[in-house]
Amino acid sequence: MFHHHNNPEVDPITMELEPSPPGLEAEYRTIFTAGSLVFLQELVSTFDEEVDKILRLRISRKTHLDLSGDLPGFCEVTAPVRSDPAWRVRPVPQRLQRRHVDVGDLAPCDTQRFIQALSSPAQGLQIDFDDGNCPTYHNQIKGIYNVYRAVHNQFPNAPKISQAPVLMLRPRAWNMVEHNIMVKGKEVPGPLCDFGFLMFHCGKLLFDSESGPFFYLSKVESYLEARLWNNIFLWTEQKLGLPVGSIKATVLIENVLSAFEMEEILYELKDHSAGLNCGIWDYSASFVNKFGHRGAFLLPDRSKYVNMEKLFLRSYMDLLVQTCHRRGALATGGMAALLLPQDRDSAPYRAALANVTRLKLLEIKAGVDGFMVYDLGLIEPMQKLFQLHSQGDNQMHQLRDDLTVTPEDLLCMPAGGVTLYGLKYNIAVGILFIDSWLKGKGHFFYRGQVEDSATAEISRSQVWQWIRHQTQLEDDGRAVTRGLVTELTQEVMGELKEVTRCHTVREEQRLLTSAAMFLEVVQKRDFPEFLTTYLNLDHTFLGSHAKRHEGGAVGDVPRPKL
Repeated sequence: MFHHHNNPEVDPITMELEPSPPGLEAEYRTIFTAGSLVFLQELVSTFDEEVDKILRLRISRKTHLDLSGDLPGFCEVTAPVRSDPAWRVRPVPQRLQRRHVDVGDLAPCDTQRFIQALSSPAQGLQIDFDDGNCPTYHNQIKGIYNVYRAVHNQFPNAPKISQAPVLMLRPRAWNMVEHNIMVKGKEVPGPLCDFGFLMFHCGKLLFDSESGPFFYLSKVESYLEARLWNNIFLWTEQKLGLPVGSIKATVLIENVLSAFEMEEILYELKDHSAGLNCGIWDYSASFVNKFGHRGAFLLPDRSKYVNMEKLFLRSYMDLLVQTCHRRGALATGGMAALLLPQDRDSAPYRAALANVTRLKLLEIKAGVDGFMVYDLGLIEPMQKLFQLHSQGDNQMHQLRDDLTVTPEDLLCMPAGGVTLYGLKYNIAVGILFIDSWLKGKGHFFYRGQVEDSATAEISRSQVWQWIRHQTQLEDDGRAVTRGLVTELTQEVMGELKEVTRCHTVREEQRLLTSAAMFLEVVQKRDFPEFLTTYLNLDHTFLGSHAKRHEGGAVGDVPRPKL
């Protein structure tokens, strides 16, 4: 049943809101106030049509590429922006000058980890409502409430917000909707919901304490999407009485199409830019998303042949650094997902640290100004790495003028095949991610690494693509087919039961459901654009959390609502 807020300012016809999840009534009342709901309603009403438009533009662009067989290139219409040497982004505030190490995938609904990270020596925290977070109603409310408490200095054991690492707030991406809130008979876009409540409750306080408001914007595909965000920032600053340029945002370049529009994206966000960020897995998965059906874009086994040293990824990082530094913007790298073993004196610990150090040193040498780690134990070793191998707060002086990156470099697929190990690894990660979401968790640990929606995207994308092209295994020449993938799924289930500590019939049932959903996704005729969208629209996922809402156990496989 829909619940209407009984306050005069919010017109129930205009806005519908589901009641609080059990046990979050106080948090719900704190976040969903009369003022914040009116603000969200106005924000959504103002920009809803624009959001629909950019999502339709994505579809039309993809259709054009498919029908024409064209490849992306640097845009002719915007050539004047790229060829004008004069413009720069507005300099960032003091607290953003030094970006060496951020903690990534920090889902703020996890109160304990959030408080630990607030007390860490990191430069920033990626407060993640996106890739590392499962967007259930419960998690969104709890997460926004925890940010509210941190900004209002309500955590007794955490430093004041002006002393803590800066909060880099990452709302959901444009592909996600919030099912529990409707404005004018339409579900609300997820990013507007997250951004709206965070800005309404925390924007001014963060600004006054010189600690924000700072954002990460994920899955931006074009400069027109950056323009939309810029308009949202301008509207919000005016509404909340903040000076123009108060909001700063780092755009994640995690789509092959946006790699060709990096200068334009900086230009659109000139007054609001906190630079660009590059990450490996969402970016690699976007090649399958946009060109996966083309034989020339067969992406080889990621566990063996895909890393930042490959030409297509190396060129993307080089171009990102060059573009940012030329325009006075910060350039940051991706997240080290490795978990350090507990025993600091052990050989496995030293090996893990050496592995992360080698990969991150490549990024520092490429000129990045910072990157992310998941494990809090990596913060200090990585900060030391920056101190040893770079000068000053950032590497903005590294202009990389020696470089010329061509469209061919950016689109050059690495050589290599598919291994049985890599296929099973991708199957495992895909299934475990769905299982995590059915449990209400946005990331999980597997074989010494943290896995989130980015690694799940690349995993299921690769399996889909290998089936589509009936790619042969290096090991024994077998073709990857639906039959083989089904057989291997049954084979890995034993290990996955141990990893997920399946003890009850219900837990086993949930894992079997996850495997069935995974198999469904990888054999679709048309590639589902985002796994997260697919799950967020799926009856099993929504039902399992609606049931929890009604007091059932988490991750119960749902019965029909009616």
